[in-house]
Amino acid sequence: MVKPVDPFALHACELLSCVGPCVPKRMFGGWGISTDGMNIAIIAWDTLFLKTNAQTEPQWLAAGARPFVYEFKGKSGKLNYHTPPDEALESPALMLPWARLALEAAVAARKPKGKRKGR
Repeated sequence: MVKPVDPFALHACELLSCVGPCVPKRMFGGWGISTDGMNIAIIAWDTLFLKTNAQTEPQWLAAGARPFVYEFKGKSGKLNYHTPPDEALESPALMLPWARLALEAAVAARKPKGKRKGR
């Protein structure tokens, strides 16, 4: 039996569709949202987090974004995902600049690293 998709995950897919068709998938009690096989967002604790990286993180932080921080075995960890501004949750047009940054970070993460030199 296929479980229904969470309404918030569907809403997030609609918001992020400005960068391509989005697919929600259950992931660790939350949702992963991908486009073109790349994960561009996650939903955890009923909160949308978009993919970031070291190059884009300053823009997110300047906009007041919160990083994705989790606890595991008594230690804190952080993933390269941040919350978009609240107003971006209102429409795909307002989400567009943030969705583009998330896609940019996902594309950069997918690119192969430079070739390793022999030993």
